[in-house]
Amino acid sequence: MSQVGGQGGGGSHSLAFRVMRLCRPSFNVEPPLRLDPTDLFVGEDLFDDPAAKPHSFSSAAAHDDDSDPNYRNRFLLRHFSDAMGLSGLLVLPQSFGAIYLGETFCSYISINNSSNFEVREVLIKAEIQTERQRILLLDTSKSPVETIRAGGRYDFIVEHDVKELGPHTLVCTALYNDGDGERKYLPQFFKFIVANPLSVRTKVRVIKETTFLEACIENHTKSNLFMDQVDFEPAQYYSATILKGDGHHSEKDSPTREIFKPPILIRSGGGIYNYLYQLKTLSDGSPQTKVEGSNVLGKLQITWRTNLGEPGRLQTQQILGTPATKKEIELQVVEVPSIINLQKPFMLKLNLTNQTDRELGPFEVGLSQNVSYGERVVMINGLQSMVLSEVQALGSTNFHLNLIATKPGIQRITGITVFDTREMKSYEPLPDLEVSSSCMN
Repeated sequence: MSQVGGQGGGGSHSLAFRVMRLCRPSFNVEPPLRLDPTDLFVGEDLFDDPAAKPHSFSSAAAHDDDSDPNYRNRFLLRHFSDAMGLSGLLVLPQSFGAIYLGETFCSYISINNSSNFEVREVLIKAEIQTERQRILLLDTSKSPVETIRAGGRYDFIVEHDVKELGPHTLVCTALYNDGDGERKYLPQFFKFIVANPLSVRTKVRVIKETTFLEACIENHTKSNLFMDQVDFEPAQYYSATILKGDGHHSEKDSPTREIFKPPILIRSGGGIYNYLYQLKTLSDGSPQTKVEGSNVLGKLQITWRTNLGEPGRLQTQQILGTPATKKEIELQVVEVPSIINLQKPFMLKLNLTNQTDRELGPFEVGLSQNVSYGERVVMINGLQSMVLSEVQALGSTNFHLNLIATKPGIQRITGITVFDTREMKSYEPLPDLEVSSSCMN
């Protein structure tokens, strides 16, 4: 436990608050690493000989240590674990320490009676004040502390999940009857700063129908963090899968590894770790999901523990990606003939989907006259455009386009466009499609 100073109200008071932070201890590490004199006088090559027994001077020193009042041998190795410098002792925090977002602030509060007489009817309140809100942690108004004897104290513990950055104030107040019956009010304030333990940087890449999200997590604390969970919660119309590199062959398909997942270590003072997620749009059979989609991808849920197991938890804000394009119609290829003969007509089966909540059409489907497409090898056979009737809201229709190939080999079908004759506008053409035509024997 470590104590932080506070500021109290004016006047003479019989009572005073003492606040100490409750946090887990740390290992006691003795800075000078111990050594084995054998390494100095003989060298490490001695241990390459199995017949050599390292009866080092430290063995004798171990027996003489009790009779050595000057501790001349205190740096000698007596066990291989001594080289770590860990004495086996735990050290209580000597300072208030840093408080980070996502942790649980736990404090031991003691109200002491330093006077020579008893105080009565003590009403105690403890609350956290931030720049945005005021959170009550303890209130004994309904059950006051009856008495605190001279030299006595009343102790309690409060906890608060830290969810805001910046300055915080722990406000402790007491209303009590003094020894002479006077009603007094004692406020004391204990201030601390909440820092950010992590920074999360994201990159979003879209490849065709798949979105890839990379999250880089950096540790800003002075202790190692063991990540228990870094899960991505996708938005309503996405599914998410974490992508991992190939591990060691002994770790692959290991049921034990799936049950006991080792935490990922992010080292103190700027250590980083990258996570990669694959996001796909859910196909529930309704094209409306794409229309109502937005650029919100989801958010990350992060939980971790420190060296001695103190937990922490953070949730990021919504992560944004490329805004979804709202298409009114979608033109797709349904079926292409497996064999296309040169100078022989063939049928290309297409599907037109209305992705709006209103009726669209009628339409004309044909090949664009844009000169940028160059010389066409695959052309429409017959009338250069075909008429489609209206398509109901969120409905679709299949149709066939009669085409003919004029040259053999692998050719591209380009510039198939849809024109709305009622609204007098053209839609984005169908992506180029490659087909193979052959000469008949």
